[in-house]
Amino acid sequence: MGDHAGRAIPASLKRLGISDAEMERHIAWDIGVEGLGALLAEQLNACFVRQTYSRLVIDCNRRPGAAGSVAVESDGCAVPGNRGLGPADIQARLDEIYTPYQDAIAAELDRREGRRTVFIALHSFTPSMQGFDRPWLYGVLHREDSPYSQAVLARLRALIGEAAGDNQPYSMDGTDNTVPLHVDPRGLEYLELEVRQDLIADAAGQARVAAFLAPVLTGALGAQ
Repeated sequence: MGDHAGRAIPASLKRLGISDAEMERHIAWDIGVEGLGALLAEQLNACFVRQTYSRLVIDCNRRPGAAGSVAVESDGCAVPGNRGLGPADIQARLDEIYTPYQDAIAAELDRREGRRTVFIALHSFTPSMQGFDRPWLYGVLHREDSPYSQAVLARLRALIGEAAGDNQPYSMDGTDNTVPLHVDPRGLEYLELEVRQDLIADAAGQARVAAFLAPVLTGALGAQ
């Protein structure tokens, strides 16, 4: 799944008052995830459900009403179009963007009922954040309740050592929405995988990372 794969903004929102340069940054989307997800889906014979709208319109990886669901600021960039919104404004974004996306994921999981299914959420992270250069190439996010995540982490560390982060650069600390929303009621195995954006910023990088990750992800299935 790609919660932040796209960066479209409805025309009625007038780009939320954000410049074109800011829309190129990680604040608007998970750079590279759309292409990487499509390649992995093809190589793994999997389904990739992606959000096409920007996380700045509404963040599908946050519970409705939670802090950060509709951000008024992101990494130093003000989002004027998200200030002063009323309940009806936010509900319209939920109805038009958040709910159809989560419903599409649920429908695919329902279709796969009875088959072994691992839920993988793809994200990407900026190489530098608030003056800190992040040393990780990949990050495995989990809640200590996923043997599959641990198997992927072990395989990554066997290949690249500490450049594979364990709950780095983020952790599943209760703010994540999509994984628990769909995984917990169904009792599914999961992986939330972060990829550093400079690795997948272009098509060539996405192809290299997909070729690297595909055997890691499939190999981990047999390690549980």
